Amino acid sequence: MEGKTLARIGAAAFAGIAITAAVIEMTREEKPVVPVTVEVSTAPADPMREALARCRFMGEAATRDPGCLKTWADNRARFLGTSLAAGAR
Repeated sequence: MEGKTLARIGAAAFAGIAITAAVIEMTREEKPVVPVTVEVSTAPADPMREALARCRFMGEAATRDPGCLKTWADNRARFLGTSLAAGAR
């Protein structure tokens, strides 16, 4: 097979695929976009979460604040599933 013939076959195949893709795209029906509504439930305020946010806002000063130190200890105990009495040895 000559190079010209192979190039013509390749070009014809490419054109056929391009035309097929264009026809498929033109005949496809677009479905209308339905807006999604999401219900946002307001969870009851968690005092631990609020205290942690306050300590995070304080920055480095929170490392010397007794309230933040207690809040972090309580949060660690809650996360690890241990009691504070067992952790204070």
